Amino acid sequence: MLANKQEISWNESGWRSPARVPPALNIQSRADAFATTHWSLVLAAQGQTAAAEAALEELCRIYWRPLYAFARRQACDSEEARDLTQGFFELLLKRRDFDAARKEKGRLRSYLLVSFKHFLGGERRREMTIKRGHGQWLIPLEELHATERAGLPVDGLVDSLSADRLYQRRWASTLIEHVLKRLKNEYRATGNALLFDSLKLLLPDEPDAPSRPEIAARLGMTDNALRQAFHRFRHRYQLLLREEIGHTVADPSEIEDELRQLIVVLRS
Repeated sequence: MLANKQEISWNESGWRSPARVPPALNIQSRADAFATTHWSLVLAAQGQTAAAEAALEELCRIYWRPLYAFARRQACDSEEARDLTQGFFELLLKRRDFDAARKEKGRLRSYLLVSFKHFLGGERRREMTIKRGHGQWLIPLEELHATERAGLPVDGLVDSLSADRLYQRRWASTLIEHVLKRLKNEYRATGNALLFDSLKLLLPDEPDAPSRPEIAARLGMTDNALRQAFHRFRHRYQLLLREEIGHTVADPSEIEDELRQLIVVLRS
């Protein structure tokens, strides 16, 4: 399950859901809040502060898989794709040169892909400071999925999908996975991990999901109580989704467009 397509679907009237959920942020009145989001912090500080460095490293850890998938689709084997992705992030963290991104008010998604293409196609490949089988890896190898280690198609997508489309698809799924991980941690912190696992089954596209009455009976809840619990779950999910998108853009005005792009990619 990559995303709650119904819950994040967008039309001219707003969220397509049984009851429209208020946005996570009032973009006009709370723009200052984005001064401390990850990507905007990196750009504003030009990567020279400890906070900006930590923010960039966290973004690299979260969003390395889309670039790994891009390299794999570029006919790299799994080990070479891993080395190139690691080498690219090592160089990125070392140089922290974001002049082009700042001038264009670029989004992290676009900036990483353009920069990675340059890295793969030019002399920067030879500047890799990490060699195969040696060094300190930014991303532990064990975080690779079994299918990725084996060199199988990422996400089970057909081989005809272009590298660029695969990157966009993997970016969207990574973002959604991170949002769900954050939400799960919130439920777990309050002793409701089982409730999270059950409510997650109510998201569209969840394979082999039991019916709502079955889930309610399993939890010892009435149907109405389960419906209300899922409404709160969905509302929090949408807030975190918008917040996570906010971490990858330089300006809050770009959130809506990124959200639309996310939906387009997941529908394709």
